[in-house]
Amino acid sequence: MSQLSRRLLLAAGFTVALGGAASAKELKVMGTFIADAGVTTQPTGDVTGSFNTHTHKLDFKVTYGGLSGPVVAAHFHGPAKLGHNAGVMIPIEKPYDSPITGSVDLSAKQTHALEHGLVYVNLHTQANPNGEARAQLHTGHMAMHKAS
Repeated sequence: MSQLSRRLLLAAGFTVALGGAASAKELKVMGTFIADAGVTTQPTGDVTGSFNTHTHKLDFKVTYGGLSGPVVAAHFHGPAKLGHNAGVMIPIEKPYDSPITGSVDLSAKQTHALEHGLVYVNLHTQANPNGEARAQLHTGHMAMHKAS
């Protein structure tokens, strides 16, 4: 292999490596709480955060009010569209006092669901053990696509 060929291969590899790093993005994540199906309370609050597409780490903040009582469980659920239910994807760790903050690492399948608006946060109370408040999550990436 000639010196020129080696340099070209090295330059091509370096360009590919930089391209992968450059494509990692921080996506804004958001969702507003609404009453879960059959619930008579009027929940308030939202889920905000950021998702790193390279590390698959989701940093989040959950702020809520207007529930029938204290939150006894909280989870990320999916994949499911708004109006549909799904199983627990990732439990949210206690304490459940508002605001709840944390971070979770998502699998490739969970990442796909998040990027396509198929993840929601569900807050459970003693009066509503199946869920009282639901915030369907969407990313800034999705919002840009909807606008175009």
